Amino acid sequence: MKKAVYLLLLLAIVSCKKDLNLKPFDKLSPDNAFNTEADLQLYATSFYKILPDGNAIIRGDVMSDYMAGKDVNTFIQPNAYSAVQSSGWSWGDLRNINYFLEHYSQANVADEAKNHYAGIARFFRAMFYFEKVKRFGDVPWYDKTMGINDPELYKARDPRAMVMDKVLADLDFACANIRNKKDNTCSQITRWVALAYKSRVCLFEGTYRKHRTDAGASGYATWLNAAVSAAEEVMKSGQYTLNIGGDAAMNYRNLFINETPAANEIILAYVCNKSLRVFNDANWFFTSATYGNRISLVKSFTDMYLNLDGTRFTDKAGYDQLPFNEEVKNRDLRLQQTIRMGKYSRDGQIAPPDFTYTYTGYQPLKFTVDSKATDGVAENNNSVPIIRYAEVLLNEAEAKAELGMMNAEVWNSTIKLLRTRAGLKNTDLPVTADPYLVDYFNNDKDIKAEARVTDAALLEIRRERSVELVLEGFRFYDLVRWGLGPLLLKPYTGLYVPAMDVLMDLNEDGKPDVSFVKKTPATKVPGVYYFLIDDDQTKLSGGTSGNLIWLTNIAREWKDYKYLYPIPFNETKLNPALGQNPGWK
Repeated sequence: MKKAVYLLLLLAIVSCKKDLNLKPFDKLSPDNAFNTEADLQLYATSFYKILPDGNAIIRGDVMSDYMAGKDVNTFIQPNAYSAVQSSGWSWGDLRNINYFLEHYSQANVADEAKNHYAGIARFFRAMFYFEKVKRFGDVPWYDKTMGINDPELYKARDPRAMVMDKVLADLDFACANIRNKKDNTCSQITRWVALAYKSRVCLFEGTYRKHRTDAGASGYATWLNAAVSAAEEVMKSGQYTLNIGGDAAMNYRNLFINETPAANEIILAYVCNKSLRVFNDANWFFTSATYGNRISLVKSFTDMYLNLDGTRFTDKAGYDQLPFNEEVKNRDLRLQQTIRMGKYSRDGQIAPPDFTYTYTGYQPLKFTVDSKATDGVAENNNSVPIIRYAEVLLNEAEAKAELGMMNAEVWNSTIKLLRTRAGLKNTDLPVTADPYLVDYFNNDKDIKAEARVTDAALLEIRRERSVELVLEGFRFYDLVRWGLGPLLLKPYTGLYVPAMDVLMDLNEDGKPDVSFVKKTPATKVPGVYYFLIDDDQTKLSGGTSGNLIWLTNIAREWKDYKYLYPIPFNETKLNPALGQNPGWK
């Protein structure tokens, strides 16, 4: 009997010991997290948090040459920004990607499926590093997960050229292996997304190396040719077109104000959804006197919009002294889909520029919906494009122009399509350079020789890129790659004011909207906003008349070291081997 009891106890102990060696059922490990395609797909969804959200995109152009807001960004104020304020040195997303790439191959699935998800991972690693390089230049390259005691955690930064070569290798793998089925939700990474994004990255790097020789880069043609190749694959696929066919006066704006992305043109979007309570705060940001930055376009930018007949607005005598209601007439249809003007209305009521929210008169509406109910809450359910087919066309045109390959065929398959959508006539390849654009992009003594451009086609492509992609978050890094940082110091100019104390009807509805005054009158006209000219924060260019000028009382400064952000102070203390970008303290 005792032997039987001892035998049972021994068996129990052995069994218990065996069970204790099992991994907990509720914990993930490489052994049970990378077995099926569903496992790979589930893990890959964690990468999507790297994508910018809607709020990041609509704020992306706050610091640019064509926007004025309630203040001047400290980055371009003298001695106002340093390594202490710097941010963006976070690496958790990279570890997540590298962990996947170290384990995905153990899944019991076909190589095609493995490579598809590896391609998605490498797409996001390319995106992660591209953003780091744009911001900081040299950064440490890691393609493996690191332990807390790994000495490479404290290595010096790798050269940006080497890192960008790695980025291109990741994008090449992604384009070759991610499945090419079009995603009509515009929310998933497909081969077409990877190709479109590759055209963006390669255009940036190619033009950066061409126009920023001060940065010590070379080999721009290789990158520009890669941009062309990627863009043309998307163009020849037949998967995407420009959004046309509806109301010509809304085809452009409809890309930005609807919940369901227009999958004919939008390749990737931050998809908002009212029922799922996924929102952005565009209305609150653009139509609040306190919450947002009250950003508005400046006149020197709106002057770039062509006339509907294709002629240049700035060729017209006295163009800079036209009242607002006259200057916006018969212009590129994108203007009325970008700012408040003309017969624009909200909730059935006419809605001229509202100086409660604008400092220049050129008040954006591109991302705002027309219902006032969303103005005071962060509940816009309109989806925000991240990559559009229009950008691919612009990337193709610019890369070919920079390579000296622009001709009528290239122009007609890119820029002409965009201008036709905008209602413009006479859209052929230009022969002579626009003096206004030559002046705009060159007339600053601090612009380097290699950054100066006078080619007629290339200048028109820059006009088109400016107008088509305005407010979509491209502008600052366009200026960086073009070597045009000094443009950030352009005056914040507003609409033309013919005289002080005059009631101005901005939209010709027979009702005055604004008056520019030295002192608010004792008796106010209902519905009129009295804009105070204090000759300090706000001025008129001619003293008692002229263009509204905003924030000349705050000094601005551009130094070429600001093409890069400083490495955050705390990071250089933790790892002195990182060093600091030249010029920063």
